[in-house]
Amino acid sequence: MTTPVTPDSTSADSDERPLTMFGPDFPFAYDDYVAHADGLGEVPASALGSEVAVIGGGLAGMVAAYELTKLGLKPVVYESDRIGGRMRSIPFDGHPGVVAEMGAMRFPPSSTTLFHYLDVLGLQTEPFPNPLAEATPSTVIDLKGTSHYAQSLDDLPDVFGEVARAWQRTLEDHADLVPLQRAIRARDTGEIKTLWNELVQRFDDQTFYGFLASSEHFRSFELREVFGQVGFGTGGWDTDYPNSILEILRVVVTAADDHHRGIVGGSQQLPVGLWRASTTSDHWPDGTSVESLNNGSTSPRVVRLRRTGSEIVVGDADGGERTYPAAIVTAQSWMLLSTIECDDDLLPIDHWTAIERTHYMGSTKVFVLVDRPFWKDKDPNTGRDVVSMTLTDRMSRGTYLLDQGEGKPGLICLSYTWSDDSLKLLALGPTERMNLVLRSLEGIYPGVDFRSHIVGEPVTVSWETERDFLGAFKANLPGHYRYQERLFGHFVQDSFDERHRGLFLAGDDISWTAGWAEGAIQTALNAVWGVVHHLGGSSRATNPGPGDVFEQLAPLRLGDH
Repeated sequence: MTTPVTPDSTSADSDERPLTMFGPDFPFAYDDYVAHADGLGEVPASALGSEVAVIGGGLAGMVAAYELTKLGLKPVVYESDRIGGRMRSIPFDGHPGVVAEMGAMRFPPSSTTLFHYLDVLGLQTEPFPNPLAEATPSTVIDLKGTSHYAQSLDDLPDVFGEVARAWQRTLEDHADLVPLQRAIRARDTGEIKTLWNELVQRFDDQTFYGFLASSEHFRSFELREVFGQVGFGTGGWDTDYPNSILEILRVVVTAADDHHRGIVGGSQQLPVGLWRASTTSDHWPDGTSVESLNNGSTSPRVVRLRRTGSEIVVGDADGGERTYPAAIVTAQSWMLLSTIECDDDLLPIDHWTAIERTHYMGSTKVFVLVDRPFWKDKDPNTGRDVVSMTLTDRMSRGTYLLDQGEGKPGLICLSYTWSDDSLKLLALGPTERMNLVLRSLEGIYPGVDFRSHIVGEPVTVSWETERDFLGAFKANLPGHYRYQERLFGHFVQDSFDERHRGLFLAGDDISWTAGWAEGAIQTALNAVWGVVHHLGGSSRATNPGPGDVFEQLAPLRLGDH
């Protein structure tokens, strides 16, 4: 549920600047950087037109390719499947504009760099129906066989309000929430780093669950259990309990779990749009796009990466090899350990260790198309919606009702599960998954004939079984801060041996906010800066890039590195 932490954390009426995903680990204004009229920099005339390999056609890859094109470079995009990555919008035949969002489906307004690119392409957003959100007509919370119908937090039994207050007080008393959010609003980098770095040192070895259990406000196991099932923002978070509390605090302090919006027509339009969009460049003719520079199609799956002298050699699944002065890898970092054969010298050994220690969360979704949004019907006895957005401890866990508009079919995300709950579905086929979660929902809504409304076959994904992903997104465990700090800062390579330079890592798992599109974009922009710097170029003095100010803003480097 969207739990109001403090008025300061969620107020839209504040006279201060709104909360954005500005840091806290690296408080650099990526939104201002990409919007600056002077652009992201320039490369020497001798480097104009140089080819740069971009490995992976997800959001990070497409942002990197788009910005490299504007700089007069030629991105050569390699993609094993389709443009989009985990922005995967699956259409339904005969129903244009209706898509199942198999990966990214909801985006906080605080992800302001993301919204810059949405605006560039003219893509529209709409409120996403999270539990108890303003856009959600009603929510049912079903725990231990008992269901509670609500249109606001006040409609729920007292224990849910008690949980919300316990979470609020824990954050205020133990995580400097209010001063940290005020510093983020003001973009006071010095104050942000002072406050956040102290939290990093205090909590690097602490789990989410341990953080809760050590709070006097969560002494009750019942409160911790209910919080795990219901959570905040997007629903229950007990699957995150083993992860580092720092992962959760980053979400909370930047309002990444508040006021989510969906992209009208599907999130995949963003990376596909960047692939097709015309760019303006002093080097390329007007109308040049990433697509046109790649002759209309991506290059095949990458199977090998090696060095020859100072250059990067990329081998593809069709047996081709091409050499580049620089390359950006945006694929999930585990691919460098499994499906891509890599030279050891591609990265320093400490970075290989960080990749090997990466921890990914699994996730499964099950969607069905229905003949109409029947959930809006009213129960004649109670006057309530016959079906609501549902959070439960049964197998479905989270069920989202997606209204497609007047006269259109309805779309239901029957089940959205994580980690262990995702593994429970892993061995089942699409129809088996649908039937299993329908049995859960039929227990919550007796008498509602879900099956009579279903049109066509269910659509499902488990990201941990996807060959090119092996997980939904990264989630650092306690003690993993040092690994993340190495990977995030990899784009600044002046201190590296020559044999380790020229390959740049990007993607949300390289960012501090894995699973968020904003993190993917930020690391793509880091990599673009790295490529420009590697090729002898620079940012303009009026718009310094992330590498230019890295020394001042760098994430904390913990001792005993």
